[in-house]
Amino acid sequence: MAQNTIGTIFKVTTFGESHGAGLGCVIDGCPAGIPIDLDAVQADLDRRKPGATFAGKNNAAVTARKEADHAEVLSGIFEGKSEGTPIAIVIRNTSQHSKDYGNLANTFRPGHADFGYFAKYGFRDYRGGGRSSGRETAARVAAGAIAKQVLKAILGDNVTITAYTERAAGISIEKIDFSEIEQNSLRAADNAAAEKMAAKIEEARMNKDSVGGIVACRVSGIPAGLGEPVFGKLDAELARAILSVGAVKGIEFGAGFSAADSTGSKNNDPMRIAADGSVRFESNNAGGIIGGISNGADIFFRVAVKPVPSIFREQKTISAQGDGSYTDSDLVIEGRHDVCLCPRIVPVIEAMAAITLADLLLQNRASRF
Repeated sequence: MAQNTIGTIFKVTTFGESHGAGLGCVIDGCPAGIPIDLDAVQADLDRRKPGATFAGKNNAAVTARKEADHAEVLSGIFEGKSEGTPIAIVIRNTSQHSKDYGNLANTFRPGHADFGYFAKYGFRDYRGGGRSSGRETAARVAAGAIAKQVLKAILGDNVTITAYTERAAGISIEKIDFSEIEQNSLRAADNAAAEKMAAKIEEARMNKDSVGGIVACRVSGIPAGLGEPVFGKLDAELARAILSVGAVKGIEFGAGFSAADSTGSKNNDPMRIAADGSVRFESNNAGGIIGGISNGADIFFRVAVKPVPSIFREQKTISAQGDGSYTDSDLVIEGRHDVCLCPRIVPVIEAMAAITLADLLLQNRASRF
């Protein structure tokens, strides 16, 4: 299997399967001497990890699978700083219920990667999806936490990457308050809207169904000049990284698809000189990226997250036969599964943005004399 690595200078390789002994990442290209706070790495992993409670209350959105998701650093960090050598992090699996997937050995789950995976490789780890499982994103979050610290070491503390649930189960936020993101189980930037989302998600759960949503992400503190004008455009690289997350089905920057119904006079972002002599934009329809290069404004994008494909209703599917043929069959999925991925995918989106930006920032250091 190829394509387990992302990045050109700051490279991240992930490994492991959902129900194997563990999973993890190897980070190559991290400059030496970067202060590394392992508590911050663990904090990001804790935001992504499974567990069906929030603030001591039932969280209808997420799976009941409980994993500590403890980051075990094997190499690359010494006395609180990066050594410049590969940073290896492993996360042990401790709560596998592989027996829940016994009926999937030859049967493919609708909405999952099962059939395409089997068609490509002719063999698969059917326990929770194996390598194609969303659990693989734990390794990305660990790597992303390191990338965030690289960004801050080079650009300062003004760099922030903040993702949040903008819409879930058909309910949209009505305000944006970053202080409320970690106060509710949906990681929405609006506590009141989060309560409505949670009620709709509980309704879907009771109906043995699932829901999707939209996650927004705002990056502040990135200077103008990041990205390349042809291949390696900043928005293209971010899109590549974000779309590599299994549940993501679309991405838009700034005004996004609404720009198709706009005009140049409305969609262009007027520029002025601020009182301190810096360049400012009166709007941000470009989402902070013009011609594939950051313009110094906040980078802003939205991500479409599909409904969780593992639902507890009987579904039509097919099963593989030993002679290479297939037969129609019906399937009822068992096990522990999320109902809405938005709250757990928020830290994954932040991680993939951080990995991409750290890599392009290091590339940018070779762009001019």
